[in-house]
Amino acid sequence: MGLSDIAAGIESTTKQQTRQVTTIDDTDISLRERLDEHESELPCTAAAAATVLEAYDTGTGIEAAAMAAGVAPVTAAKTLYRCGNPGIMPLTPGGRQVLSDWLAGQLSRVDALALTQTDESTFALAAYIETHGIIEPIADVVRRDVTNSLREDTSISNSQTFTELTPNRADL
Repeated sequence: MGLSDIAAGIESTTKQQTRQVTTIDDTDISLRERLDEHESELPCTAAAAATVLEAYDTGTGIEAAAMAAGVAPVTAAKTLYRCGNPGIMPLTPGGRQVLSDWLAGQLSRVDALALTQTDESTFALAAYIETHGIIEPIADVVRRDVTNSLREDTSISNSQTFTELTPNRADL
């Protein structure tokens, strides 16, 4: 078989397909809208979740955020985790391994509690976190909002130029 036999059915065209990068921009979606979309996945209502997130974002603790939202502290902790705050896990890495062994049926609950040295509610929260994932669409909006608030809180506004910030440029 020669080269002409191989190329027998090949055609050449002068047109190319136009290709573009697809952009998806959902920055106009508010946190409240995103919470409403995923309310069935949250451990509380979307309104309570928004209150927990807003209160926690201002620097209050989990208990104060829970009180503001009218939910139990463990529900607030679950909500914070599902909305993108992975630092809620109450167990150490060793404790997480024990929890994984318990979830796999390799340990009894009594043994797992003894090995993790935690109480029932802490263990239950850890089990919830280990068996439920972060809701990424909500976490994306939370991260976006936190990033935007950090930008707004900077001491130098975006509209200030270098020359405005350095009045004695001759000293440079």
